[in-house]
Amino acid sequence: MSKKRDRLQIIHDILNAIKEKNGRIKPTNVLYKSNLSNQMFTEYINNLIIKGFIVESTSKSGKTYSLTQKGFDYLNKYQMIVDFTTSFGLNG
Repeated sequence: MSKKRDRLQIIHDILNAIKEKNGRIKPTNVLYKSNLSNQMFTEYINNLIIKGFIVESTSKSGKTYSLTQKGFDYLNKYQMIVDFTTSFGLNG
């Protein structure tokens, strides 16, 4: 049985989904890739927009999300933490 993801992991999954699509992705794709309910997805996305990790754009083709520099920085620092904990055998 897999362990429950913590808040930092969920944020990482959302930001990484956006990054994997060259920094622009539609909400439905983020929802599927981050494996969240619609309600949880909306809460996280709104929080990430407010805190400046992502920006929302609207065009004729619909809504998209893009990473800000703060979002890219989060992904880089998160990876450093994963690497650190793994190197000391502290990763679960």
